[in-house]
Amino acid sequence: MSKGKPRPAFGMPRPGGGGGGGGGGGMMGQLQKLQEEMAKTQERLGDETVEVTVGGGAVKMVMNGHQKLLSVTILPDVLSPDDVEMIQDMILAAVNEAVERSQGLAADKMSALTGGLKIPGLM
Repeated sequence: MSKGKPRPAFGMPRPGGGGGGGGGGGMMGQLQKLQEEMAKTQERLGDETVEVTVGGGAVKMVMNGHQKLLSVTILPDVLSPDDVEMIQDMILAAVNEAVERSQGLAADKMSALTGGLKIPGLM
């Protein structure tokens, strides 16, 4: 090791050397831009929908990308007091599938921004 000016401790920016703190072009700028894009994408997911039908179309559900159920349609000819359990099962199946599809839609949109990386705190 040469004698002369002391070197900064590991992880400390060098005097006069770009410590990555300004300009917005470094890693922090890229992360901030990614966060902004992800927030916009998350907001737009409210406008995206998935549609699920079960029971040969007897029950239909529409859910948005925020996992909010927007509509439920049940064909009148399946509404019989004898078929209550079957209708309940179809509704349960439709809601669960709609949630899975909506989550998949959100994951696809977000991974398009991150290149498939799973970034803690950003997803």
